[in-house]
Amino acid sequence: MGIIMIKISSVYFAIGVAIGYYMSIVHDYALTPVHVHINLLGWTALMLAGIIYHLFPDLGASKLATFHFWFHNIGLPIMMMGLFFTIALETEGLVPIIATGASLTVIGIFLFVFHVVKNLKPS
Repeated sequence: MGIIMIKISSVYFAIGVAIGYYMSIVHDYALTPVHVHINLLGWTALMLAGIIYHLFPDLGASKLATFHFWFHNIGLPIMMMGLFFTIALETEGLVPIIATGASLTVIGIFLFVFHVVKNLKPS
């Protein structure tokens, strides 16, 4: 599980950097919230979770890790696409999509935190 999360986080990193680069080229920073969330929740959070799951294979092999993985990786793209189109189309009609994706992502992160607090034991 850890290596998969590390690889996926690297893809999020490339997407986040590409958005930042685009904004810099066109001098339009409206997509900053998308850029920041992809880098923080995609690149940083998933990278750290992947490293933890890799360093502690018992954590990474559990059902809680699988649930975390899927909630996080389904929720984040939904949230980011909703936020992107809300900004690009200047509409509030997609806020429920953002909320749905955010809720899934938060559930995934809470599962991760619960899992680490409950199941990570000293060697």
